[in-house]
Amino acid sequence: MTTQLPPRPPEGVVMWNLNTTCNYRCSYCTQRFLDDRTRWARDTPRFLEGFRRLPGRWEIKLSGGEPFLHPTLMEVVAALAKMGHRVSVVTNFSASVDKLDHFLAAAGSALRVFSASLHREYVSTDEALAQFLEKARYVLSRLPAGATFNVTCVATRANLPELPALAQHFAAAGIRFKVQPEKQNRDVIPYTVEEQAQLVTLGGHNDLGVIAPSFEGQPCWAGALAFTLDDRGAAWRCYPARRYRREYLGNFLDSTFQLYDLARPCQYAYCNCTVPIERGMMASLGRRGG
Repeated sequence: MTTQLPPRPPEGVVMWNLNTTCNYRCSYCTQRFLDDRTRWARDTPRFLEGFRRLPGRWEIKLSGGEPFLHPTLMEVVAALAKMGHRVSVVTNFSASVDKLDHFLAAAGSALRVFSASLHREYVSTDEALAQFLEKARYVLSRLPAGATFNVTCVATRANLPELPALAQHFAAAGIRFKVQPEKQNRDVIPYTVEEQAQLVTLGGHNDLGVIAPSFEGQPCWAGALAFTLDDRGAAWRCYPARRYRREYLGNFLDSTFQLYDLARPCQYAYCNCTVPIERGMMASLGRRGG
């Protein structure tokens, strides 16, 4: 395992869960045990002011809950683009084509990654899957130069038998398809050896080639050039840090927020968020952004 300091990334990334609200209740959702599934970031002006204070250019990766249910999403996206930041989004893809058009217009050339989650508990029929694919092609055809589109699907045991066919289905349409291992109680479920082999054949966690990435002890720029942010303004170094309530960076909306100066060693045996990995925050497994 390398301990070499990775090069300083050219831009930072904020992983912002701007609401807990969601119109889905997937059985495998990692947020299904939250006490309040109706919260959303209510003080848009103060959040935007916080993003104006960030040094340099950042990619603001919007997720939830379901971000397209946030009442000021378009205002937020348009303002971030005007600031010179880049915008990415993770969505369950249930929004109407009209709302997707408004989002694409608000983001404009600032859009970096559009990630659509395929939830088979809600897209369960051949007709629904065809509609999902048609909508995916529509968004793909309207991406600005340099932006990417992908579809992700959680590898539940019920989904596993159909994932190879789904991967081929989307590949034939020119759409990148990524699988994500199912997690229960913070950790990847105990897949069998055969299931693990199938997951690796499908690319592993978000196409990283492994099922449960570990970078413990390796220098990572998360905390300095990457952080997670919730709808109340709480900022943590990364998702594992937030999960274990360690490496708190303060509240993004006031003077308590403070970034690290340099990369620091990862403190976690399992990295459940691939964003820092894919954005080159670590010396190894820096893969395609998406």
